[in-house]
Amino acid sequence: MDSRAIGVFDSGLGGLTTVKKLAQLLPQEDIIYLGDTGRVPYGSRSKETIIKYSRQAADFLAGFNIKAMVIACNTACSSAYDMLDGFYSMPVYEVVTAPAKAAALSTKNGKIGVIGTAATIKSGAYEAAIKKTAPDMHVFSAPCPLFVPLVENGRIATDDIAALTIAGDYLSDLCKTGIDTLIMGCTHYPLLRGVISEVVGQGVTLIDSGAETAKLVAGDINERLMEAPVGAAAAIKYYVTDSIEGFSALASRFMESDVQGMVEQITLE
Repeated sequence: MDSRAIGVFDSGLGGLTTVKKLAQLLPQEDIIYLGDTGRVPYGSRSKETIIKYSRQAADFLAGFNIKAMVIACNTACSSAYDMLDGFYSMPVYEVVTAPAKAAALSTKNGKIGVIGTAATIKSGAYEAAIKKTAPDMHVFSAPCPLFVPLVENGRIATDDIAALTIAGDYLSDLCKTGIDTLIMGCTHYPLLRGVISEVVGQGVTLIDSGAETAKLVAGDINERLMEAPVGAAAAIKYYVTDSIEGFSALASRFMESDVQGMVEQITLE
């Protein structure tokens, strides 16, 4: 048994997709979430800057003596995971491997699409992870750089003309490839699930990278006998590097619970 918290960080609020699923699977666990909202998005930054930001975020969480860390940012994973995993003694989880395996198991025709930030797509991390799991898969990728700003500004409704237009432009070529499975390779993107599904069609299975990673983390925590005692009074604490108000409103909507009073603004520089 281990009553210490699990730490999760992302460049913004997208990592809440992971937090929400973790809270469902491990309801007794304390979770500390850090959203680097003052510097979002990471996807357009240089690799050196992404590594710097990721190390600052990870060090902040490690200061709470957490028992495990989840890098709930695909961009940070693709650029900084190896460095962070080797630096801390605790388990450090990334959000690429689990959804890659889920997509390989899901596809019926062997055609998998991947969408993510420019940095994530450029890294080829998902293609490599999918090919490692199933070498015969055909992988088609597309960067969707404006999806993160859409989510951060609350433009996620299925009837939002801007969101539909941008999604249609980004996903049109992927739709022509015949994919039957699509990895949402950024933890922000599940908040646009309805918009994405509207564009690609109901016949395409959407893989949530954050949720799949949460399943992996929950299973591993249990296998390592690191779970908190059953019945423990769990709490989620949120930290952000920019405005509390904007984050609290969107986070409350997504978590389906009021997070007002649970968010604190901090600085990482």
